[in-house]
Amino acid sequence: MKILQPPGWAAPRGYVNGVAARGTQVFVAGMIGWNAQCQWDIDGGGDDLVAQVRQALLNVRAVLAEAGATPEHIVRMTWYLVDKQAYLARAREIGAVYREVIGSYAVAMTAVQVAALIEDRAQVEIEVTAVVP
Repeated sequence: MKILQPPGWAAPRGYVNGVAARGTQVFVAGMIGWNAQCQWDIDGGGDDLVAQVRQALLNVRAVLAEAGATPEHIVRMTWYLVDKQAYLARAREIGAVYREVIGSYAVAMTAVQVAALIEDRAQVEIEVTAVVP
């Protein structure tokens, strides 16, 4: 995997501008913060944004494992959030959960606020592309 950083550009914080990779591509559908049985019982915090982020990332890891991939193979993530301000207010906690579950790998990342997600209780949905060399 090669990180793409144009000369003279300021280094982004928490993500990279681009990644070039070769291998088997793995596409993970948008994962939300419910468990494997599609229930919102995340340690009693089903409506908590950080708890939903943690569970969504654990769900991403589980799907990646089915392809023989690990978080280090992730090259791109897109986060869909229903509340930008809640995300920004809890960015430190979310960053800690990200490092705990995914690690500190270089990932091209996009985060956008959306009006709603299909599942009413979902506050975040995360989709991933990984490349297994």
